[in-house]
Amino acid sequence: MVSKLGEMLVKAQLITDTQLDEVMKIQRREGGKLGSIVVRAGFCSDQDIVSFLGMQYGVPAADLEQWPPIDASVIALIPRDLAQRHKVLPLQRTGNVLTLAMSDPTDIFAMDDVRFHTGYNVDPVVSSEMGLIRAVEKYYGGNSAVRLAEGTKTRGTSTMGGGGGSTSSGGPLAAGAPEHFDEEEEQFDLSELEQELDADAEFDTADEEEGSVNVGSLKRGSEDAPVVKLVNMVLIDAIKRGASDIHIEPYEKTYRIRFRIDGILMEVMRPNLKLKDPLTSRVKILAKLNIAERRLPQDGRIKLRVNMGGRQKVIDYRVSILPTLFGEKIVLRLLDSDKLMLDLTKLGFEQESLDRWDRQISKPYGMILVTGPTGSGKTNTLYSSIAKLNTVDTNIMTAEDPVEFNFPGINQVQMKEQIGLNFAAALRSFLRQDPNIILVGEIRDFETAEIAIKASLTGHLVLSTLHTNDAPSTINRLMNMGVEPFLVATSVNIICAQRLVRRLCPNCKAVDPHHQPEEALYKVGFTPEEVERGITFFKPVGCEVCNKRGYKGRVGLYEVLEMSETLKDMILTGASAIEIREQGQKEGMITLRRSGCRKVLDGVTTIEEIIRETVL
Repeated sequence: MVSKLGEMLVKAQLITDTQLDEVMKIQRREGGKLGSIVVRAGFCSDQDIVSFLGMQYGVPAADLEQWPPIDASVIALIPRDLAQRHKVLPLQRTGNVLTLAMSDPTDIFAMDDVRFHTGYNVDPVVSSEMGLIRAVEKYYGGNSAVRLAEGTKTRGTSTMGGGGGSTSSGGPLAAGAPEHFDEEEEQFDLSELEQELDADAEFDTADEEEGSVNVGSLKRGSEDAPVVKLVNMVLIDAIKRGASDIHIEPYEKTYRIRFRIDGILMEVMRPNLKLKDPLTSRVKILAKLNIAERRLPQDGRIKLRVNMGGRQKVIDYRVSILPTLFGEKIVLRLLDSDKLMLDLTKLGFEQESLDRWDRQISKPYGMILVTGPTGSGKTNTLYSSIAKLNTVDTNIMTAEDPVEFNFPGINQVQMKEQIGLNFAAALRSFLRQDPNIILVGEIRDFETAEIAIKASLTGHLVLSTLHTNDAPSTINRLMNMGVEPFLVATSVNIICAQRLVRRLCPNCKAVDPHHQPEEALYKVGFTPEEVERGITFFKPVGCEVCNKRGYKGRVGLYEVLEMSETLKDMILTGASAIEIREQGQKEGMITLRRSGCRKVLDGVTTIEEIIRETVL
């Protein structure tokens, strides 16, 4: 296979095709970088290669032979073994930016190593490999530089699967561990977690396109550098604790990591502030993002194949990086297919609400809407619904951003706004694909709403989500988008609003002996009949099963508004959300608060949980 650099040199007429063939033969026989071989063979000069690479990479070119003497304090920023291994040389420091001469200014792993060891941002300039070897020998001295010139390979072993990383045992990362990785600052025992990781968990990056394990093991990488070990332990500990999100947050004088477990954020550690930049770069590398871009938000994905307790599973992490005042905040959303509950009867629906939902999703056309804030389980409800409808005689098309879980037999499309593939564009294409059922990840604008409604009126069952507080206000939300009332009334079959509350740990929950005043119970939403009959309340206690929290898992609260003829007439006459709510309750709609009260009566959750998530 011809080197890309070789092709560019031929195209730039710096070497001929015949010379390239000769250089490639030498490279296959002896190894080494193509640019250095071209220079050694005398086909073009060092300076020609440097100028060419500078133009190609869009970075300045530095002739180290003509460069002014470098200050000793700058040279001291990078140890000799790091400079030799990556063939880099610090040239000058301005503020917190270190100008770094490199033979390959796209080597993000070398820049990552330098950034971690020095704590400075890296501004790369390109220089020739032979010039760098001579300069390293000049400024650092010793025989190692001579060995480099003779072709001895000292590059570290790649340890970062799915993007790779270049670190080396005993290199600067390991040498700088005490300075940059203070285990005493952690709020849980890292050594204990590491032993637990070694005992029953191995994980590798998984190739999303090929479905196979990439080269390199993240566990082996944890032996090379504290920052890599820390990231590995955070990822694996989040899985073990059952976290749904990981928040990595920089502040002016502190750096913290929090997990969202059962919907509640809790702080798990405070790493050394010096780990901020290298930890961010490590996550970016795993997510295949641009580590040099720090001004704009970035989104990516990490896919890990995890072996825990002899059982293999694949975990997806959706990565969101946002520039803040003191650095980049990272949020990783964990997508574990094992936690996806596809049985509608186990999500938390009351039987009356479930009967209404089943009746409407079984219809051949119309619109099914699920509403609620981010993290309220909307995707789970939709996935459970289409899983029930997924038969061999049904064509199901989904437009999602992102596709969270893969389903056999369902045609799922990932949205890509940067190339114009948005929900509206996907919907138009779906209508030419002979669909029976269409799932739209979210209705965000009038264009998407209009196409979805027209699809539901022309013989398709359309399922989608909206961000509203309750089911009745969804009607007004659609009309505020610009959808005509008669289209809303004729297209919408049913609306489901939902929330998630923490479920009491069944192993340790205990009866709460405290008496609750009747007036307070009425204000919460309990009926006079329920209060008079007597209510047994339970409280969280905490045990080993629930990690001393008293809660384990979550359950859904559901408000299901089924469109009746009366409600459709009210929509056409411009009724308010309050009037629609009142009519819905007359027709048997269970509100979110009443759904919560029923779960309190069943001993599933607590009053505090339903008050936190719902209003009367």
